[in-house]
Amino acid sequence: MSNRKKLQAIFFDFDGVIVDSTSVKTAAFRTLFTAYPEILDRVIAHHLRYGGISRVEKIRWAHAELLGRPLSEEALAVEAKRYSEMVLDAVVAVPYVPGALEFLQKSRREYPEILLFVVSGTPQPELREVTRRRNLDHYFVEVLGSPAHKPELVREQLKKHNLQKEKCVFIGDALTDYETARDTGLGFVGIQQVNRFPENTVTLPDCTGLAGVLL
Repeated sequence: MSNRKKLQAIFFDFDGVIVDSTSVKTAAFRTLFTAYPEILDRVIAHHLRYGGISRVEKIRWAHAELLGRPLSEEALAVEAKRYSEMVLDAVVAVPYVPGALEFLQKSRREYPEILLFVVSGTPQPELREVTRRRNLDHYFVEVLGSPAHKPELVREQLKKHNLQKEKCVFIGDALTDYETARDTGLGFVGIQQVNRFPENTVTLPDCTGLAGVLL
């Protein structure tokens, strides 16, 4: 990346980028929709395709668009709570994506002037609990999640910290992360575990080579 020596900030997705939790969350969606085998494959495909989107939006979409039975807000909250109960402790316990923790440590030690953020589709209170329990929160200026959408969160931080978008980068594993970077003018590095990104996108299989690309 041509501006890496002038990098001001790095925005990270969380699941599948910092912690290897993609399979945990996919399994939770399978459990949540196990009573609807006729739509299960489409639910999972949608979940993976829109990895950066809030679980609330995914659950709402599946019931409305696939089952044709929209949930009330109360019922939606119940389903989202069921999902949270299935994943919270598991996400605290899963391994890191290879190289992720080492990158955070190196960044704080050698490049403290570069601001680090988490911007995730996970509900913000849950996300902050996970980062606290994993002792990660001290690495980040902000840990931000849903219900706000990722582009909105990124724009808020660019303005708040007087950051130049061309000197910032988003690290994500979903096409919604790529689209967030595109829509906000950030650079992008794709962690390519499940999704495939457009041609000429900078991609890595995990975070092992991230320092070489960015720092």
